[in-house]
Amino acid sequence: MRITTDRLILREITVDDLAAVHAYQNDPLYLRYYAWTDRTEDDVRAFLQMLIDLRREEPRRKFQLAITLPGDDTCIGNCGIRRKDHNDFEADIGYELNPAHWGRGYATEAARALVAHGFTEMGLHRVSSWCIADNKGSERVMTKCGMTLEGRLRHNEFYKDRWWDTLMYAVLRDEWEARAIGRA
Repeated sequence: MRITTDRLILREITVDDLAAVHAYQNDPLYLRYYAWTDRTEDDVRAFLQMLIDLRREEPRRKFQLAITLPGDDTCIGNCGIRRKDHNDFEADIGYELNPAHWGRGYATEAARALVAHGFTEMGLHRVSSWCIADNKGSERVMTKCGMTLEGRLRHNEFYKDRWWDTLMYAVLRDEWEARAIGRA
């Protein structure tokens, strides 16, 4: 699968993305909201292989794509849309971006493209996502995608010697369509 936006190309992840993903997944800013404290090359290789293996599923229900800039095939992050198990009408999205590219709207642009793909190409009724409550950047991405806060799960993640709250967001097809019409 390949999705092109105004400023990005979202393409299938390959083993050639190893060096770029390894570099950003070891950035302290990236690691702040993950359980990991560092990522070895073998960790990232296994991660990429897991994402590549998603392509073998028949029918395919999970898509994880590299985020690249036009004219430069270097992976600056990845994003995905994953249909829920045993539910053809709901999926969740996720995204991660090299901190060197934060603050430019790339995560929002990629996430919006996934939401649009989910509703227009996958026939979804609902798209959801979640983040660590302290991760204000990720929360902004979800709201910019038209998602509504549905709840806060208190102390449901434990890592780095502390409990973290998570925020649950979602957008329904009719809400997304109403906003899309208003932007036209």
